[in-house]
Amino acid sequence: MQRTLVVLKPDAVQRQLVGRIIQRFETKGLKLVGLRMVQVTPAQAGEMYLPHKDKDFYQPLVKFITASPVVVMVLEGVGAIGVARDMMGPTFGPDAPPGTIRGDFGMSRRYNLIHGSDSPEAAAREISLFFEEKDLLEYDLVIEQWEYSEIDQ
Repeated sequence: MQRTLVVLKPDAVQRQLVGRIIQRFETKGLKLVGLRMVQVTPAQAGEMYLPHKDKDFYQPLVKFITASPVVVMVLEGVGAIGVARDMMGPTFGPDAPPGTIRGDFGMSRRYNLIHGSDSPEAAAREISLFFEEKDLLEYDLVIEQWEYSEIDQ
């Protein structure tokens, strides 16, 4: 099983979309193994957005992600990174198709509701910014036998 970090950004929290977004991931079949609400520090933001450090949108991004609490979660499932990113949709709400999180809830080109790890390496690095291994739970869901067949494993 693969794990990914998903961050519900300040606009998702302030617009009270947290429950609706989490429900989408759970309905899809991704398992929630870590969840907390945090105030992102500038240091955490700097690490989270390290790949964008030299880009012109870096400072506004850090300012935005630290402006209000966020919800950080770790989701687990077969191909969790790709599944979660597909569910999020393209970065900018106006460009995202209906049925995706950004397509259904987003209109801004700056405030895009959600962040998801883009690779296994990024997921490991980003998860460690917000969770210790002891914070991530291992458990079985009874419904997993109906979500995955032997060929999906």
